[in-house]
Amino acid sequence: MQVPLYQAKAEFFRMLGHPTRIRVLELLQHGPVPVRDLLADIEIEPSSLSQQLAILRRAGIVVSTREGSTVTYALAGGDVAELLRAARRILTELLAGRNQLLAELQQTDAASSTR
Repeated sequence: MQVPLYQAKAEFFRMLGHPTRIRVLELLQHGPVPVRDLLADIEIEPSSLSQQLAILRRAGIVVSTREGSTVTYALAGGDVAELLRAARRILTELLAGRNQLLAELQQTDAASSTR
C-alpha cells in the first residue's frame, strides 16, 4: 500500500525534528565534515552523534566516505541546504513579527502608565 504524500512529508519532518540532526545538517551546508569536527562543534557523546548520523544516512539525506580511520559526512544533495535556508527565512519573519508586536505592547503599556 502506498503512503499518501502528506504522510510521507510528515514522516520526513519528524525525522528532521531533532536538534542534533538539524545542527549536523547546518554544519554540512558548507561542505563535507569529518566526524571528529562534528563532535567538536556539537559537543555530544560519540555514540549519540553516531546514532543521529545513522538516522540521516538511512533517510538518504547525508552520505559518508571513509579515508583510513577518518569518516567524513556530506549532504546528499543541495535541496536540504535550501530547506534549512527557507526555515531560517520563515523563522526570521515570524520572530520579526513577534518583536514588532512586543514593541507595540510595550508602547501601549508605557502610554497607559503615564496617564
